[in-house]
Amino acid sequence: MLEFRNVSVSCQRTPILNDISVSFRAGEITAVIGPNGCGKTSLLQCLNGVSKVTAGTVLLNGRNYLSIPLRERARNVAFLPQVRTIIPAIPVKTLVEHGRFPYLGFARKKSEKDVAIVERAMELAHVTQFANQSVDTLSGGMRQRVFFAMTLAQDCDYIVLDEPTTYLDLSGQRDFFSMIRELKHRGKTVILVLHDLSQAIRIADKLVIMDRLAPSPGVSKAENAARGFGRIAGVGTPEECLKLHLIDDVFDTSWKRFSDPEGDYYFFQ
Repeated sequence: MLEFRNVSVSCQRTPILNDISVSFRAGEITAVIGPNGCGKTSLLQCLNGVSKVTAGTVLLNGRNYLSIPLRERARNVAFLPQVRTIIPAIPVKTLVEHGRFPYLGFARKKSEKDVAIVERAMELAHVTQFANQSVDTLSGGMRQRVFFAMTLAQDCDYIVLDEPTTYLDLSGQRDFFSMIRELKHRGKTVILVLHDLSQAIRIADKLVIMDRLAPSPGVSKAENAARGFGRIAGVGTPEECLKLHLIDDVFDTSWKRFSDPEGDYYFFQ
């Protein structure tokens, strides 16, 4: 289990999150949802070191995650960030092979196992046909698939994805969510930030709903800032969150459910 206990996060001395506690159970798909600016990305970036944890602790299977050496962390938790400002001009297969670096020695010589894992990752992400093509020549959606394949090549039990459907068209999104279900079938734990509420409800075993903390009247700006402006508004199965109107309240929205033989569909307005 991955657990955040009373975690506070700051960016350039500005509090982003304050006293956040939430856990992610092994073998589940958890979707983190919430309005812009509520700290979803900042929370997950505690795992790759981009966010600075100023208080509290993060535990991975009972161990202090932040004290684990970086190389060992990369063997346990794979992280696909929301934005990549640099697109490397290297072959797709070479980039995907970067996912094996936490397992390689100084010479970075790949074993047969490493090669097989890279090939499986490329097949699952449907990028095998682009193996020899330069990453910087691909479309945004295809690049996203390649970076996803690199994340899969880490072969971690925990996979963290920040807005992974960015740049993907409808077909690409269907393929992606199919891959997420396959990862769960393989025993992986998947944590992902999503803005599409209907997809989050359909794919997730559990929702973590975040919200912005409203300033307290009569309190100074400095004191309000010290409280942090992101909070956990609720945690539960999609059905529980809908029944308790947590999504309605946080997003100021209403929803309708439609059903057919393939399942339930939710529309928000």
